[in-house]
Amino acid sequence: MDSDRAKELLSAERARIEEALERLGSEDDGELTHLDQHPADTGTEMFEQERDAGLAGSLRQELGAVERAEQRLAEGTYGQSVESGEPIPDARLEVMPHAERTADEQGRLERTR
Repeated sequence: MDSDRAKELLSAERARIEEALERLGSEDDGELTHLDQHPADTGTEMFEQERDAGLAGSLRQELGAVERAEQRLAEGTYGQSVESGEPIPDARLEVMPHAERTADEQGRLERTR
């Protein structure tokens, strides 16, 4: 993949992730008061906090993958699997610019987890 195209894709991915993290951090719960009106409010609030924490964690992992991809781009190894050194197809990088492995390698890794 052309390095300019890779930079463009990684920049767009970084912006998407950072925007999503910002939205999670600044969501207004829409409540007029923070006094519980019903016992179920506590459960709902806890669920939403855990959901948001999980989403933020996933987004931070993706951001880390983007940062590693940017480093590989600077080093001249972008587009090569970190596992085998095999080329990652451009079609995969278009969809997932921070991909670290070929689809087959990623599938094997996920099956062993």
